[in-house]
Amino acid sequence: MTPTAPAPDRRQRRWPAAAALVIALGAGSFLLFGGTGDAPAPPPPTRTDAKSVWPGAKRADLPAALPDGPLFTPTIFLDATTAVGTAPSPAGDQSRLLLRSGSQLRELRRLPLGDNPQFEAFTADPNQIFWAESTATSPAVRLWTADRSGGPARPLTADTGRAVFFGNQYDLVVADGKLRWAAAPGDVAEATEIRSVPVGGGKVTVRTEQGQWSQSAWPWLVDDGSTSGEPRLRNLATSRDVKIAVSGLDVLTCGPVWCRAMVMGEETLTRIDLVRPDGADRRKIAGGAAQSAITDVAVLDRFEILSEPGPDTDLTGAAALVVYDITTGRTVDVAPDADGAFARGGMLWWSTTAGDEEITWHTLDLRTVP
Repeated sequence: MTPTAPAPDRRQRRWPAAAALVIALGAGSFLLFGGTGDAPAPPPPTRTDAKSVWPGAKRADLPAALPDGPLFTPTIFLDATTAVGTAPSPAGDQSRLLLRSGSQLRELRRLPLGDNPQFEAFTADPNQIFWAESTATSPAVRLWTADRSGGPARPLTADTGRAVFFGNQYDLVVADGKLRWAAAPGDVAEATEIRSVPVGGGKVTVRTEQGQWSQSAWPWLVDDGSTSGEPRLRNLATSRDVKIAVSGLDVLTCGPVWCRAMVMGEETLTRIDLVRPDGADRRKIAGGAAQSAITDVAVLDRFEILSEPGPDTDLTGAAALVVYDITTGRTVDVAPDADGAFARGGMLWWSTTAGDEEITWHTLDLRTVP
């Protein structure tokens, strides 16, 4: 676990590095152990495309170019057509944080581009949007919020400690009327702070947990075992720990319901499995040619987001985007040429590029899949 660093430029349209292992190690919640165990039965061979199997699911296409010229880069989608994201000002000297709904734009923040502003760790509840903000001239992380219905953005707190963000949907968690995040007090291997502030603002509360933890779906924390040697989940509501079963030469990323197991051979990935944290219900979902497309495992406890690189992926940056549906055991083709994939709160989005570099963002609301 390391304190948060300036976020990378989200405008770069490339898939993560070729091996899913690289993606896994960047997320901070992964486990590496030896022995392979019994291989699970292969998944059903049935495969179809998303529009055929989920005709009623909400989806949309959104041109990246704004009416005033700059390109819009979404950071979170609230629904299929409404996104929060960034775009330079037309003059190119400022960075804007915008709420975009169809053709309507609402400016939330505007900061000088020379200060290298970073907007990250976005989340939302039915009433508010939340994010973390920092600049080169003011590197301390501050948390901001804005009402979804309108009005100006407002600071929520600057009392964030040494905030730690892993680039997943649990960097900021809203639950029980509070916004929560993890921070690193001194020696990060010894303890983790879980900080919280009321969503309407107020005093920050700090709860210190011994060990190195990252947030997962509330009220759970994950210890990847890299420091403690004991991979486990902790329920903050009950203070109960649940041991994560490990077997095989696996690289695991876990939540309270599912773990993604990257099964390694001597030198390369051989397959991708899903398995319960206690080791039950293991299943193969993809072969060694696939990759994990996002950090988070089992979106909505149902959908595993994968990419399948093609022969031109290294050259073009585009790969096939597929979703494994845990409920049906079916692999669903979403896009043949996605430039990258992102997910937050059940929304999946990706971009494609036309021949003249015209970028389009596409959305699929997995919450509306029957």
